[in-house]
Amino acid sequence: MSQENRLEKTNRINLLFDFYEQLLTEKQQTFLKYYFHDDFSLGEIASEFEISRQAVYEHIKRAEQVLESYEEKLGLLSKHDARVRELDKLMELVRDSELNDHDKKLMTDMVDRLKIWD
Repeated sequence: MSQENRLEKTNRINLLFDFYEQLLTEKQQTFLKYYFHDDFSLGEIASEFEISRQAVYEHIKRAEQVLESYEEKLGLLSKHDARVRELDKLMELVRDSELNDHDKKLMTDMVDRLKIWD
């Protein structure tokens, strides 16, 4: 797997983790945090928990599958991405509009708050 693909996968897992963390078991949460957030190697995690690298790998793979399954069923990440794209379009329309500066500021502030809430 190329470095770019690994980075893409890591970003996706981290985003899915943000949405679905509470639906994972404690062990799945811990292993994913160590591996994807803290950049521990399989060997380092295995040593920490006194299990084999293969066991760590299987726990992480299973947790990834669970995250993808939740996303397939609930679609929170894809809905989030769609909302962000629409808010970006709205921001562009506000910037290009003929509104006065005060109204533009009010609307851009509102869009910014909506992005934060999402």
